[in-house]
Amino acid sequence: RTINPGLQPWMPGHSEDHRVTISNNSTVLLTTSATVHSIEILSGGKLVIADTNRPILLRTKHILIGNKGELHIGSPDCPYKGNLTILLFGSDEEHSYFGRKYIGVGSGGTLEIHGERKLSWTFLNKTLHPRESSQNNYLFQRSWGNRGIIIHVIDPKTGEVLHDDRFDTYRSKNESYRLAKYVDGIKPGLILAMMVNDEGSNNLEDSAKKSISRLGSKHIGSLVRPQASVSIDMMSNSSILELADHPAGWGPGDRVVVASTDYSMHQAEEFTLLPCPTCASNQLKVREEVDGVDMRAEVGLLSRNILLRGEMEPSCYGNEACKFFNFDTFGGHLKVNSSVIHISGMELQHMGQQTMGHYPVHFHMNGDVDERGGYDPPTSVSDLSIHHSFSRCVTIHGSNGLMVKDVVGYDTLGHCFFTEDGPEERNTFEHCLGLMVRAGTLLPSDRDSKMCRDITDGAYPGYVPNPRQDCSATSTFWIANPNNNLINCAAAGSEETGFWFLFHHMATGPSNGSYSPGYTEHTPMGQFTNNRAHSNFRAGMILDNGVKTTQANNKDKRPFLSLIGARYGPHQDSDPFKPRVPALIHHFTAYKNQYHGAWLRGGDVWLDDCQFADNGIGLTLASGGTFPEDDGSHQQVKNSLFVGESDNRGMPFPDKRIWGPGGPDLTDRTLPRGIDFPIRGMQIYDGPINVQNCTFRKYTALNGRHTSAFGFRLNNSWQSCPNNNVTNITFDHVPITSRVFFGEPGPWFSKMQMDGDKTTIFHDIDGSVSEYPGAFLVKEDNWLLRHPDCIDVPDWKGAICSGHYAQIYVQTRNPANLNMQIVRDEYPDRPLTLEGALDKRKVYQQFQPVVTLAKGYTIHWDQAAPAEVTIWLINFNKNDWINVGLCYPQGTTFTILSDIHNRLTKQTRKTGVFVRTTHKEKINHLHLARGYFYWEEDTGLLFLKVKAHNHRETFAFCSVKGCERVKITAIVPKGSPPSNCLAKAYPKHAELPIVDVPMPRKIPTARLVSNEIKMIPTPHYFPVELALFMSLEVTNDLLMASDSGLISVLVLLDLSAAFDTVDHNILLERLEHAVGITGTALQWFVSYLSHRLQFVHVNGESSSHTEVNYGVPQGSVLGRHKK
Repeated sequence: RTINPGLQPWMPGHSEDHRVTISNNSTVLLTTSATVHSIEILSGGKLVIADTNRPILLRTKHILIGNKGELHIGSPDCPYKGNLTILLFGSDEEHSYFGRKYIGVGSGGTLEIHGERKLSWTFLNKTLHPRESSQNNYLFQRSWGNRGIIIHVIDPKTGEVLHDDRFDTYRSKNESYRLAKYVDGIKPGLILAMMVNDEGSNNLEDSAKKSISRLGSKHIGSLVRPQASVSIDMMSNSSILELADHPAGWGPGDRVVVASTDYSMHQAEEFTLLPCPTCASNQLKVREEVDGVDMRAEVGLLSRNILLRGEMEPSCYGNEACKFFNFDTFGGHLKVNSSVIHISGMELQHMGQQTMGHYPVHFHMNGDVDERGGYDPPTSVSDLSIHHSFSRCVTIHGSNGLMVKDVVGYDTLGHCFFTEDGPEERNTFEHCLGLMVRAGTLLPSDRDSKMCRDITDGAYPGYVPNPRQDCSATSTFWIANPNNNLINCAAAGSEETGFWFLFHHMATGPSNGSYSPGYTEHTPMGQFTNNRAHSNFRAGMILDNGVKTTQANNKDKRPFLSLIGARYGPHQDSDPFKPRVPALIHHFTAYKNQYHGAWLRGGDVWLDDCQFADNGIGLTLASGGTFPEDDGSHQQVKNSLFVGESDNRGMPFPDKRIWGPGGPDLTDRTLPRGIDFPIRGMQIYDGPINVQNCTFRKYTALNGRHTSAFGFRLNNSWQSCPNNNVTNITFDHVPITSRVFFGEPGPWFSKMQMDGDKTTIFHDIDGSVSEYPGAFLVKEDNWLLRHPDCIDVPDWKGAICSGHYAQIYVQTRNPANLNMQIVRDEYPDRPLTLEGALDKRKVYQQFQPVVTLAKGYTIHWDQAAPAEVTIWLINFNKNDWINVGLCYPQGTTFTILSDIHNRLTKQTRKTGVFVRTTHKEKINHLHLARGYFYWEEDTGLLFLKVKAHNHRETFAFCSVKGCERVKITAIVPKGSPPSNCLAKAYPKHAELPIVDVPMPRKIPTARLVSNEIKMIPTPHYFPVELALFMSLEVTNDLLMASDSGLISVLVLLDLSAAFDTVDHNILLERLEHAVGITGTALQWFVSYLSHRLQFVHVNGESSSHTEVNYGVPQGSVLGRHKK
């Protein structure tokens, strides 16, 4: 340790009144412990802390490093090796910029701190508990050759034999006296092991017996026979941690924290390292995974040889935080502004304050701190431990290009790794660990429910907090601009969320005006690779929401920076008119998060090679609820693993509220939300999404708990896109009954009466879910999408169907608080009632049904029909169409036009008008500029055809030219009753169901297993595929009977001739009198069966005509009745 001869030794002594200024090119070397009021370094002054063999404690209220001032503790090439503690005390004097109790680095200042290089954190491969290892135990076995008493003195912490000796108490009393003196001299707390080798009692006198008896020996009086086999478990209350990496720099006395691997972050534990002379220096072992997911606990080192610590009072005092905390929260802080700074190898304890701007490490308005800003080397903080903090860990505010590496943040209040105003970009968090992140009082997003209700500063009078929406977002990594890098980081326990990407529509605070509104919502994401999140409550990761960037007002009473909605659509150069740039999330692991593994909303958000295990809901990909904000984008997850209930069963909570049976073997385990919570792997919400080449493992529904690999968002009022698709799905230990669940009324699902609950759908492209390639899976009671060949799957509460599907959005105004019924003409007795996606107090309402194309529908209302109805064509390809009849009161007059609305430019262009016709069939003569509507006053139905005239991109909701719409403006007579025309519309406009798209053939199966579902077709007629299905069922039954040693008899009956002998007159009589079919329905059958002729036509020649009085085609669908 060479001392620069230009440094002047400095020993200031101890005085809390001593104000120190180091300036005018003075360079001093602090060589001893000291107490001073404060230290200010400026104008060429330099303070260096001596690297000595003696610990140094420096107590001061603050250290201010001004322009051209420097503080050096070690260097990158020569790290500080001694033990240094800087203790910040006091709370009386306040600096106008830095506050109180701080290290402040002002513009032009330099701070260099470089402690010993140590591994910051690693993974726990395995824990060896007592008796799992022979290490650190004490073992003595007999060894002949010497008489007398053999003594070993043992360290109870390490098992090491500190002293040993032999006393020949058979030969000499002097040996007995020596034994007594030896035993009396052993320090308390050590273990004494005694063995007799041959005979040892001949000259064992009373003083030795008394000394040994005082230690508890009951056999000291008769030491005759050899008793020399002793084994002592030395560390019965300790364990050996086998780590994934060599713990460089870790040693006895260091403190570490081991993260929870269960749902609760509070299972994290702190330990003091003990000496372990027999431990391997590098205990790398086989990687420990649970069901293919890496669930090793993180182990973070808390101790460093340089300590910056706040001196604390015994209890909370003097600020608003005392309402919520019973301990002192006024710690120290380190704040940096436009300075040269490199900090490494330091421990920060009791830092941060529950006041704005005072955090353990705070980069404040530094601008570019990398090469762009002229910093070489770039500014960085690395190898830090920040623990038992009172406000955050590392805060980056108005600063870009900072490297934050190998930092452990543990037990803090408020967001731990925090980017503040929105303009912070190009910062990198690499190999950082955060755990035990609890709520704080500073921002609405920091606060828990109680704080949210109690702290309403900045709210408009009359504000009523909604904690789960306005607040409750405490996160380990809070990223306010997506253009930041997170690599190899772990969020190992927060009261709310691990990683949260959110958006400031406008830059806030001192950064206000630094970018144009909406910039961050379109900014491409930086690198997000190999990160992990577990033991969080709300989610492992969220990409969604923003913060309120305007002050509270009468229109929006919420406080500034409350949580609000936001939509993310990344584009080149943050310009929505330029090409999309997908946000890539690679190799992300989320497990044991109580609610969501990840909730990601946006435009192009793509996941690859990710793992989700033991989460309440593994993954939810969301777009915009109604419209995707970035139309044409989509979300996707590929090459990923989902595990429902792994072999990591966890530990029971004290109240056992979420402890119960689970998994394929029904063993007790911790559960995410409750014993009946419907665990889902992939939650389908709105879309469009793509799930490709993913494996789902260990999803098993139980009686009373609906676990499924694929599920849907509960209590959902928003749209469900028919272009949601899945392909190449693998199921492992997932019975077919648990592959999908559409929901049913009951706990967690409520009444299933919201619009999105009724319209769920997704496309099984290759049949890897349903075993029917190309099929669509729909809710079992959605008759807008079904046809006679659909296959019911009762355990899914769904059906497997085929068809061409799209959506219409029906927007209504004047009034907007009504409910809508939509009916498909083929199923007039199966109306779908929709309440609308929006709050009934909105100025307009929107209904979002999925429909089968090329069909007819009628629409009805529970109030008088609205004066304005706009029908949006969503997911319609060119020339797709449906016919619609809307119910209106008699005497209504109409103006109907078509237009194209560009949602990006907000421009609307009129494309055509609809004119009235007196012939209903003329509505089919539709052109771009002119359409026709038919007003049928006797039924109250306004008929028109809606048709797409433009092409649509693959994932777009609207056409390449914009959203095609039909707008109906009606003058409705005042006082009109509810516009429900169902009774008059049907059966007049009813049609027989027709299958436009044949059902795909089922994937051949060699033998059905017992846990597969029996798929029952609807009772209209048997589809062709049923023959294959039934033959497989019969084959399966025969094989199972054979396996059981039973004899089977199979009786086959050919019914084909029966269809040829049905008498038409008898059939019509039975239909009318036995079945009860009358009126128009009976006339359909009469028309179909009466006056039918048959003849043979060969080579242009025809036979005579013969009337057909018998027979119906086998498996026939009766055709349409035409008048």
